[in-house]
Amino acid sequence: MKKHAIIPIFIPHRGCPNDCVFCNQRKITARTTAPTANEVKNTIDTWLTTLGEVTTVEIAFYGGSFTGLELEEQSSYLAIAKEYKDRGLIDKIHLSTRPDYIDRDILDNLKAYSVDTIELGVQSFDDEVLRKSNRGHTSAAVYEAVSLIKEYGFEFGIQLMIGLPGDSLETCIYSAKETVKLKPSLTRLYPTIVIDDTELLEMYERGEYQPLSREEAVTRTAAMYKILDEAGMTIMRVGLKSTDIIGEGGSINGGTYHPAFRQLVEGRIARDEIEPQLDRIVDEIRERREKSGELIANHLQGKGLVNESFSHQRLSRVKVDIFSSPKWFSNAVGNGGENKTYFEEKYPELSIKFRVDDSLEAAQFRINCDI
Repeated sequence: MKKHAIIPIFIPHRGCPNDCVFCNQRKITARTTAPTANEVKNTIDTWLTTLGEVTTVEIAFYGGSFTGLELEEQSSYLAIAKEYKDRGLIDKIHLSTRPDYIDRDILDNLKAYSVDTIELGVQSFDDEVLRKSNRGHTSAAVYEAVSLIKEYGFEFGIQLMIGLPGDSLETCIYSAKETVKLKPSLTRLYPTIVIDDTELLEMYERGEYQPLSREEAVTRTAAMYKILDEAGMTIMRVGLKSTDIIGEGGSINGGTYHPAFRQLVEGRIARDEIEPQLDRIVDEIRERREKSGELIANHLQGKGLVNESFSHQRLSRVKVDIFSSPKWFSNAVGNGGENKTYFEEKYPELSIKFRVDDSLEAAQFRINCDI
């Protein structure tokens, strides 16, 4: 049984006071106009007939800055969602918005319509990154918004972006650590992509912005993921979801988009955990062989014998089993076998097999080796 289902209602580029350099929400949501009340109801009804058995159903308003809409318009959408919630057809109401569009009047209204979760598009906690990205607010707005949201008893989420103008590995790590301090219910990590009709594309074409390579995007995101995961944060999504607009060769002009970006990141985390263990094993193998090789070679030379058997011994590979949990088995192997190939090329002394151990937790690995 599927545990959680989200019914997405996209309201593109509505309520947002400015265009951030990376954003063309109309492209991301593949819509140019806001949905009517009937369209919202039809969307919900269609989803409800196709979901099957799930434990939790959530209506989520995505696509812009929901709380930047006029209160009357917010209420018109929320009234529809609340009706389905009151009838027991859905369990939760969720919306996304900007940190600087949270105040008591807004939260009073959200509480009146039984909203459960407010997701904040924070993107970065570094003020210089926010300025260069034309976010229109500083990190202070985030702390103020979260304080109010907690006071009202809402669950909240935080979205972070990797590779914005002025961003670095250090600022990414800082943003992840600040997120942990605020203790959100959920987090999302998105690498920056350069899409059509954005200021970021113009910056890129003028040579003022350089998108991250896939390697760097994975490295930075993996560092953030580990900080959030080790703190017990729920990481709802890593990488943008594929749509008719966002896809290989779509409207993307630069940056990192991959349909399995989360697996790339988790695969890197797995490699980073496994590699030091294999390094130690190989170091010990080489040290033992070097010592035994010198002793045997000296002995054979003294007797004038050819060292054929020992040469064969030195070239034989040591069997190594890498165990992971069932959920992380594919991450240990890596997307498209990326880790498997990497380990085989780096460690020719080893014959590596990937295996499952049900007793292991996610991102835990055990290595067996006879040396």
